[in-house]
Amino acid sequence: MAEAGLSAFICLGDGDFHARLAATHGVSLVLFTAPHCAACRAWKRLLPGALAGIADSLYVVDVSVATGLARYYGIFHLPALHLYRDGAFHAEVQCALHADTLRQTVAQLLQHPAREEP
Repeated sequence: MAEAGLSAFICLGDGDFHARLAATHGVSLVLFTAPHCAACRAWKRLLPGALAGIADSLYVVDVSVATGLARYYGIFHLPALHLYRDGAFHAEVQCALHADTLRQTVAQLLQHPAREEP
């Protein structure tokens, strides 16, 4: 599990998304975002501290650049949060922008079987 130092987001794009995630062990969260999205910036600030000790990796995808990924996942509303375990899609995370709520939601999702990739 990650420690309190979880802070850096790794940028992913159309060309490396699937390969990089497939090579990732542990719990990862992918934040799909866009530069002018205020809610996306708020989530990006919240995630490192809220998921310390839960997530091993944080990724960010700028959908204004990675349009293929946005289409592939059918992302129409931002931000979108996808949870991965050992490189495989596990679930979409939907909850309020609150650290405790996020931790509880992710913990609950990880207790259940993986869902189908959107």
